[in-house]
Amino acid sequence: MLVAQMLNYVNAMLDDIGLSANTLFILLHFVIVTLTLLRVLLRPHREPAARIAWIAVIATLPIVGVLAYLLFGEVNIVYRQKINIKAVFENNLLLDSSAAVVEPHKVEIPLNFEQVFKLGQSINGFSPVGGNKAVLMADSNAMITALVADIESAQHRVHLLFYIWLLDNNGCKVIAALQRAAARGLECRVIVDSLGSSVLIRSQHWLAMKNAGISLALALPVGNPLLKVFSGRIDLRNHRKIVVIDGATTYCGSQNCADPEFLPEAKFGPWVDVMLRVEGPVAQQNQQLFDSDWLAWAAEDTGASPDVPAPGFEPGFTAQVFGTGPGNRPLAMSQMIVALITCARQELIISTPYFIPNEAIHSALQAAAWRGVKTTLILPARNNSRIVQRASRSYYQELLAAGVVIYEYTEGLLHAKTLSVDRKFAMLGSANLDRRSFDLNYENNMLIFDDAVVAALVARQEEYVGQAELITHEFVSAWSLPSRLVNNTLAVLSPIL
Repeated sequence: MLVAQMLNYVNAMLDDIGLSANTLFILLHFVIVTLTLLRVLLRPHREPAARIAWIAVIATLPIVGVLAYLLFGEVNIVYRQKINIKAVFENNLLLDSSAAVVEPHKVEIPLNFEQVFKLGQSINGFSPVGGNKAVLMADSNAMITALVADIESAQHRVHLLFYIWLLDNNGCKVIAALQRAAARGLECRVIVDSLGSSVLIRSQHWLAMKNAGISLALALPVGNPLLKVFSGRIDLRNHRKIVVIDGATTYCGSQNCADPEFLPEAKFGPWVDVMLRVEGPVAQQNQQLFDSDWLAWAAEDTGASPDVPAPGFEPGFTAQVFGTGPGNRPLAMSQMIVALITCARQELIISTPYFIPNEAIHSALQAAAWRGVKTTLILPARNNSRIVQRASRSYYQELLAAGVVIYEYTEGLLHAKTLSVDRKFAMLGSANLDRRSFDLNYENNMLIFDDAVVAALVARQEEYVGQAELITHEFVSAWSLPSRLVNNTLAVLSPIL
């Protein structure tokens, strides 16, 4: 009754001013679409391609386009989380002993690599540090075995952050090791992404971990999708993989806490990952990155200080951690990748499961090949996202024309995110070469300058090449017109995917 009375009242008012309900709806629709388009044009830190894609969607599908933009077009995080992330870096960087650590083991770094370290330092403030040692894990199962052993031998604290944590063999092994560590009185903290690890969060294991004394935090809880419009984009994700044991041992790479089969019913497995186990002062930088996430999502300070004093590490290689995400400088990850591509002189090898480069990276790859750098790109032949795979293939023709060598890995889903330069410098971590990693995901990567470690990583990349098919001009030319049309259309829409 009340609703009917209100509708009658509104209709009477419209009649008085000479407007029909349809006319009012059209006017409101025009205003909403216009305001949304203005927001697309005025929003800072957005690439032109993304603006054009959103304008096209909103103009052709006004109602759907506006709703899509409200849910997926803004890259915001809650104000409190921004303040917390900023605070932890300001506090921790006062304690950052990176400069003191690197001096006794300082190495002469070529200018082109030194500039990359400077760019990395500009992101989080972490200096490159020497005195590190590392072992490249043989495979995903070997990484879990080593991680469980490290948890068993830990003396003070165990901090873990994973985007995906499954309740399979490997996932449960780590849970059991954490419960034993907590029973010994160790400080155990776990952060998981609320969407990527939803299976764990909804299970009895989550409550059991809490009851065992393990401190838990959920990154980027989804909550009510409609209310999420007012606090930030619904599909922002914490894609990081961080392990820190006693502030002195860390892991960095692409692996989640799961079996490599990773949903065996899927047709694209097993997942093939790269993980590096590192001992040394660079672990303290991963600790600070973990602290920033803990403060943001658990709303409390870890109180963590380095368990191992800065002096006392033996000589070792130089490394640096950097983390990117919506709370950091826009396009920081993209800028780092361009810098690494640009500094290559002889050889550049990249592996990534998701390849949707922006214009800067696409151009840098072509330029590297044109100037004589042996440029190799390794992608999976089967991907868990057909949309991403088809969009990736839209870039093949121009890359091949420039001289980039492209392989598609056939023995599973190549999930390793690696980049090696001249067999001396490397980057690995959680970030893909796609727009989600550039703009939407929280990522963590490590820069490494060392002949031995990079040689081991290059050997792994060459293993991938040995299990991959070479993509030729003939292969790409044989694609049908409808197939090319789909690939290119998805690439045009990739800024909003």
